[in-house]
Amino acid sequence: MSEQTSTRARRGRAIAVYGLLVVAPVLLAVGLLVGGDGEGTSTTTVETVAGHPLAHLLLAIAVVVAACKLVGALLQRIGQPPVIGEIAAGILLGPSALGAVWPEGAAALFPPSVLPELNALAQVGVVLFVFLTGLELNTRLLRGKGHLAVVVSHVSIAVPFLLGVALAVFAYTRFAPEGIGFLAFALFFGVSLSVTALPVLVRILQDVGLLRTEVGVVALTCAVVDDVTAWTLLAVVVALVTASSLTGVVVTLVLAAVFIAFLLLVARPLLERLVRRTSESALRKLAPLALVGVLLCAMSTEWIGVHAMFGAFMFGLVFPRGNAAESWLRQNTGGLTAAVLLPLFFAYSGLRTDIGLLADGGLWLWCAAIVFVAVVGKLGGAAIAARSVGETWNRSLQIGTLMNCRGLTELVVLNVGLQLGVLSPTLFTMLVLMALISTAMAAPLATWFARREGTLVEVPRQRRSSRLPVPRP
Repeated sequence: MSEQTSTRARRGRAIAVYGLLVVAPVLLAVGLLVGGDGEGTSTTTVETVAGHPLAHLLLAIAVVVAACKLVGALLQRIGQPPVIGEIAAGILLGPSALGAVWPEGAAALFPPSVLPELNALAQVGVVLFVFLTGLELNTRLLRGKGHLAVVVSHVSIAVPFLLGVALAVFAYTRFAPEGIGFLAFALFFGVSLSVTALPVLVRILQDVGLLRTEVGVVALTCAVVDDVTAWTLLAVVVALVTASSLTGVVVTLVLAAVFIAFLLLVARPLLERLVRRTSESALRKLAPLALVGVLLCAMSTEWIGVHAMFGAFMFGLVFPRGNAAESWLRQNTGGLTAAVLLPLFFAYSGLRTDIGLLADGGLWLWCAAIVFVAVVGKLGGAAIAARSVGETWNRSLQIGTLMNCRGLTELVVLNVGLQLGVLSPTLFTMLVLMALISTAMAAPLATWFARREGTLVEVPRQRRSSRLPVPRP
């Protein structure tokens, strides 16, 4: 009994102290605040909470991620890669759908104050995505197929580039923004039609069961060369657009060449030596510092004038493979980028894509012409090149279909053009639709050609790895 009495006494003292030193001070503070200027304080508090920029930003991120994943999962059920659904979800959240049907809701979800924050996060996501693209480029795929890869990939760039420049001759007077010269407009138009999306191509090959076939290896090999060439070409075009004079162009290109030489001749050997002399556990701890290198390289090329993406891509290209640091970067950086940051980029692109701008029937004809030229140049050029170096027509058409996949990489290029003022909003919308259509064509056409040849390999559904595999023919 004495122990129970002692316990009750302690509880009583605790309650009394809590009431005296916690409850009473809180009640007195509330009374003083309400008595001071209750009406004005209440109104200010409500307005502050309702207009809090962080709350708006978090809501926008939540809506974007949910919409992208939902639409991506729905389209995956009909044989399309999830990235198609994610790009489509970004367009649906913009003025083309949500903004047209429910403008008040669109304004509430994406007020003007939130857009700069979304853009900043989206640009970080693009920098990390491009770094991972460079990290995943597997140069071992080039062994024994270098001649085929160079011919097919460069033809698949040169032909649509030429057709794009030719189409720009007719499009310049109607679609070029004020103050943009023909050279910059035509070069960017040509590059926009020449891109192949390597990461999306890998997903398509996995989904349709062509990843470990000979056609899959050839397509990946060509895409590796295509990616390096396309990013380099984009850097040159951006340098030409942003430089104010011919001297400025030369200085920009020289600084870019010095940057590349530094990475290849100095940074790569130092990184490889560091990896060889450091234990796996220590490398895993040092891995986050690689992100510092990504950001510094991106900052350097942005300052040079060839866009931040090029620096991130080059750093990924020279980073040592097959170690704990690379594994950590793939698992952690890749997951965050794909799950959160890239959907923000899709949404930001969608907010600047207004299909309503194409209300005129003549503009839809222009859009159809752009899609036709892009598909004929990329698919047709790659197919003819593959046939000329010994592939069968069926395989050549498979390769052309896969090289015609543009996906996220095309959106990155188009956003650069819109940001630089080279593309008008109307032309930007047309090129986004071209990217969607050409990417959506890839999976069904590749499957159809593969079934004709009997090379389709059924693969079990399993969790996709973010790492680019090394297929063997």
